[in-house]
Amino acid sequence: MSGTLDDLETEQPNPRSLELDRLPVAEVVRLINEEDATVAGAVREALPAVARAAELVADRLARGGRVFYVGAGTSGRIGWLDAVEWVPTFGVEPGSVQVVVAGGINSTVEASSELEDDAELGAEDLRAHAPSARDVVVGLAASGRTPYVLGALRAAREAGCAVVAVCNNPRSPMEALADVAVVVRTGPEVVAGSTRMKAGTAQKMVLNMLSTAAMVRLGKVYRNLMVDVRPLNRKLVARASRIVAQAAGVSAREAEEWLERAGRNVKVAIVMARTGCGPEEAEARLQAAGGQVRVALGET
Repeated sequence: MSGTLDDLETEQPNPRSLELDRLPVAEVVRLINEEDATVAGAVREALPAVARAAELVADRLARGGRVFYVGAGTSGRIGWLDAVEWVPTFGVEPGSVQVVVAGGINSTVEASSELEDDAELGAEDLRAHAPSARDVVVGLAASGRTPYVLGALRAAREAGCAVVAVCNNPRSPMEALADVAVVVRTGPEVVAGSTRMKAGTAQKMVLNMLSTAAMVRLGKVYRNLMVDVRPLNRKLVARASRIVAQAAGVSAREAEEWLERAGRNVKVAIVMARTGCGPEEAEARLQAAGGQVRVALGET
């Protein structure tokens, strides 16, 4: 692999924190906060690539494909944090988004650190999911050159998958493998090389946008409401009722009644409450509208 860690922007010493160990705690946290404030600007520069990645994810999911987040260490855990929210928030089918992490999400730091150097393991771990041309693989690595992730991305290419790279250094091997490369140049960390900091924050921000924008594109959001939320507990049942009340312009009590009549399906409840139809007709309208509440209601 060309280049060394010394060449990476994220590995450079940060001139603002060279005397970090001499600062009082209040100054340490102030400096970290100031550096964190630069992350949103760095992400802003990558927004066109994030939008392209979100369109790609939405397109593959609409065709029945899956999304795989692949990473090692911090990046792998950040991918897992985003992925686990897809089902309860957006009601996607379990298995639509999966996470491939060196050593598994529950592996110890020591074990996963050793495994991230194994490119063939990354390829094997992805192949175990039988990836196909309908799928999209999102590789995550601050350096853009983690062997485990590179191995998985090469295997994704061989399987015909679409490939997205999310990294924090330019001109990386991951970028060269990707259909869409989201490169967020967060620069040197407060603690040199500790990419769990600004680089990790940037990756979380990118995945928040990528997954949310893709779900909006697929009709999982009406107005700004998560209308495919699955009310799996009391908190989510209360949230679902509130969503129905806001979307349909009815009282909280009426919303609860519509939700129960709809079998706790928020979209169906909204269409019923807005049109006065029964659950079967509401479901038919939504099916004809491709799950888009706005279309089912006749809004343009």
